[in-house]
Amino acid sequence: MAGIVVAGSGAIGASIAFNLALLGADDVVVAERGELCSGSTAAALGGVRQQFSTAAEVVLARESIEFFVSLGPRYFQQVGYLFLATTEEALAELEERRTLQQGLGVPVERVDPSRIRGLETGDVLGATCCRQDGLADPPAVARELLRRARELGVDVRERTPAQELDADLLVIACGPWSGELAARAGVELPLRPLCRQLLETAPLDGLPDDLPMVIEEETGFHFRRRGDRLVLAFHDAEPRWTFEPAVDESVFADRLGRLARRYPPAAGTRIDRAWAGLYDMTPDAHPLIGPVADGVYVACGFSGHGFMQSPAVGRAVAEEILLGGASIDLEPYRPERFEAGAVFPERVVL
Repeated sequence: MAGIVVAGSGAIGASIAFNLALLGADDVVVAERGELCSGSTAAALGGVRQQFSTAAEVVLARESIEFFVSLGPRYFQQVGYLFLATTEEALAELEERRTLQQGLGVPVERVDPSRIRGLETGDVLGATCCRQDGLADPPAVARELLRRARELGVDVRERTPAQELDADLLVIACGPWSGELAARAGVELPLRPLCRQLLETAPLDGLPDDLPMVIEEETGFHFRRRGDRLVLAFHDAEPRWTFEPAVDESVFADRLGRLARRYPPAAGTRIDRAWAGLYDMTPDAHPLIGPVADGVYVACGFSGHGFMQSPAVGRAVAEEILLGGASIDLEPYRPERFEAGAVFPERVVL
């Protein structure tokens, strides 16, 4: 019998286990049914941003930045997140969000994007950037959290289904697979998997070390530097609600065209590698955090934002479980909110 079993070894599960141990829990098991850190965390783009459209999401991201910074440049590079607007409507949306974000203590600024070498900005009417935001290596961060958890006494088990272990408390943090485990406890979660894919270019000469994550506000097309390559992301014309993480090569030409228009130095490059992963989507793109049955707690449904919010989530969940309350308000994320007709969906889902 274990005191607490955390199901899932991705960024959320690893952070919860680490923080439980930090607060003194001495009987914690991380149960991963596959390889460690091999799920959605392994496929993530690695962006860390605080620029959301709702206070609930801004707070989780804001409370996570300090931990990412503490990891140092090996794990996190604060190059910023740059949002570009090419229409008056999009510019107004950026300004509305900037007001919200600044009011919550996030230093988002209006910036001149033409200063970024290589970036095409002739059609850009305005831009915002938060220089605290940046880029990280999700599986490396999750593995570091697990390493620290082990040092504090957490038992990390690979290829061990959580349902095979007896526990006083089961914490379900399996991303899109959380619904399957919750169903075993008689709980139906408002959760479904969305397949998203990432494309990585061939090596490119002269990429600026400080190139931020670049996002087109109107389209959602975005890209980041990873070493001497760029990684591209864009939503599918039709959402792929599936557990099958398949790559669609038919979109490569379109994505390369979008990249060449926004970042001309990359014109003529090719896609060297592509992979797909899963978002665990909820109806309002806010996560599900809290108790759902006797002895069962969930932390899932992060809708593509779990990695960047994992430090704050891990700390808050551990506090609630062990101390009876969290240092941040978890009420906006309670699973039962949908029974009361939850509104205010998060709009910035990339």
